Amino acid sequence: MKPGSPDEQWLEDCAPRRVLELFATKWTSMILHALHVRHEGHARSGVLLHSLPGISQKMLTQTLRELEASALVHRHVHDTVPPEVDYSLTPLGQRMIEPIELVYEWARSNASALDELKPRRTSRRR
Repeated sequence: MKPGSPDEQWLEDCAPRRVLELFATKWTSMILHALHVRHEGHARSGVLLHSLPGISQKMLTQTLRELEASALVHRHVHDTVPPEVDYSLTPLGQRMIEPIELVYEWARSNASALDELKPRRTSRRR
């Protein structure tokens, strides 16, 4: 937003705040990124779990539910025993990939500066 932008662009439910709310956890962008880059847009939950070091099954399930509720991923349950569940990017999720990839590229380009930062108290980075 530009300086002097109208007040309605700063409302609590404005579009920028809603999109940032989607990124409230680190796993949101990482799951979308993994689906896109590592799995060509669709994968079973177990495959996602193994491709995201550090994520717990509970956190993966919770984040996938949030992504589904936000219409960024589609959940498909196969009629098998036991049931197989896979997730795929929706058209909205596919459009979300572009800004995620910009952020990831920025991070890669600035990795040395990021390495100099002190880890947060809650960070697993040492």
